[in-house]
Amino acid sequence: MAEAAGGGGGAGFLEQLKSCVVWSWTYLWSLWFFLMLFLVYVLRVPLKINDNLSTVSMFLNTLTPKFYVALTGTSSLISGLILIFEWWYFRKYGTSFIEQVSVSHLRPLLGGVDNNSPNNSNTSNGDSDANRQSVSECKVWRNPLNLFRGAEYNRYTWVTGREPLTYYDMNLSAQDHQTFFTCDTDHLRPADAIMQKAWRERNPQARISAAHEALELNECATAYILLAEEEATTIVEAEKLFKQALKAGEGCYRRSQQLQHHGAQYEAQHRRDTNVLVYIKRRLAMCTRKLGRTREAVKMMRDLMKEFPLLSMFNIHENLLEALLELQAYADVQAVLAKYDDISLPKSATICYTAALLKARAVSDKFSPEAASRRGLSTAEMNAVEAIHRAVEFNPHVPKYLLEMKSLILPPEHILKRGDSEAIAYAFFHLQHWKRVEGALNLLHCTWEGTFRMIPYPLEKGHLFYPYPICTETADRELLPSFHEVSVYPKKELPFFILFTAGLCSFTAMLALLTHQFPELMGVFAKAFLSTLFAPLNFVMEKVESILPSSLWHQLTRI
Repeated sequence: MAEAAGGGGGAGFLEQLKSCVVWSWTYLWSLWFFLMLFLVYVLRVPLKINDNLSTVSMFLNTLTPKFYVALTGTSSLISGLILIFEWWYFRKYGTSFIEQVSVSHLRPLLGGVDNNSPNNSNTSNGDSDANRQSVSECKVWRNPLNLFRGAEYNRYTWVTGREPLTYYDMNLSAQDHQTFFTCDTDHLRPADAIMQKAWRERNPQARISAAHEALELNECATAYILLAEEEATTIVEAEKLFKQALKAGEGCYRRSQQLQHHGAQYEAQHRRDTNVLVYIKRRLAMCTRKLGRTREAVKMMRDLMKEFPLLSMFNIHENLLEALLELQAYADVQAVLAKYDDISLPKSATICYTAALLKARAVSDKFSPEAASRRGLSTAEMNAVEAIHRAVEFNPHVPKYLLEMKSLILPPEHILKRGDSEAIAYAFFHLQHWKRVEGALNLLHCTWEGTFRMIPYPLEKGHLFYPYPICTETADRELLPSFHEVSVYPKKELPFFILFTAGLCSFTAMLALLTHQFPELMGVFAKAFLSTLFAPLNFVMEKVESILPSSLWHQLTRI
């Protein structure tokens, strides 16, 4: 026991000694530097520094230009080889070899800690994500919070003269309308036959005229939908038209529900009537939310999700999350996330960033980056940071909009998950919720860029999600208007040492070429450069010699 205690005491003494040395090198390096300079000056006589410097200067004067050509050529060759190796290592492993050695071996000796090492939880998450079912890279989804064309998009065009929707986006909407609101039996009913043609019409005025024509024949729910979406200039008008559509849609739904088992045609008609009814109720809830009756909108959305639980293609839960955040009902938001933030369900920016917002809310009001750097992150802060990293990895474009580093535009009618279009759609509606939580945007600002140090390189390897699609930029350019600058996935910058070795290689190669072509001129230039470089040092040495007595060394030896 005594030997163990003695061994422990010796180890503790060595650790204390090491920590003292590390502390001295960390905070007293300038003192050490001046102390070394003073020691060299004091020992200049016994070390014969002046004689050695004169000998070196004589040696340099006797060198021929061929030596300088060989020196610069060799330096250029070595730096070029280092550059090639660094580039190969960066392309294969995503980091600089010199930086990796510095972090792995030199930083521990100087008392630093590597913060980039992945923990076990991240590794396990990556392994589980590798087994997930692969999804289509550039599948376009309908925006769950899309605006109304007549009451919102057209008003923007009237004010600014700009078209917020692209032809590609509107064409996708036309395809959705034909899928949701038409069926093979429409030709049997004159009003539905007119609407079937109206959904294919490109001219907005022709579509509106066809909807009015269909209403003259019968109470047609899809005609009211078209007028509410495109002709109504205010949300109040749109709500009135949707209420009329709801009355007509419910009657059609009840009739088709009774006949759905009588054949394939009746089943297709019932499916169409179900889509129409769900669409109307969802848009009515959105009108209610826009008009400030948020609690009523939440009730309508909850009832709709209970009545049609299998119609997840409309993503009504994202509308519900936004409304609950407006009510600041964070417990209800957490309950919705517990159901839909599941590994087996598709993710979205709304799911990931809302989960991050809830975790950030628990610590953001007291979070300070300076205090966190001194004492480290607490468990709750670590959970919040990991949630932010998870959200940023899913969609890296969102933080710039939330932090108002990039201007927002009206969201498109369709979005590309993990793309700039989804980021715009999320930030357009949820920026106010992040601002309402004190310190949430500050925490996001301090931590979101750290995500890119965790994502493997090359980007074909995912970390918490499947690899980031490489085609999002092209698809987003089709979805977003031309006046918007599409956000591109943040790419890793070249390490400093690759740029440094590239510059060193180019500079030394240029010196070698110039020395070979103009040896005498370069010799004069080299001497002038060296004399200029050492002029301040010579000036300082003269001043020191004039202040200190010449017999200082002899006095020190006597002491």
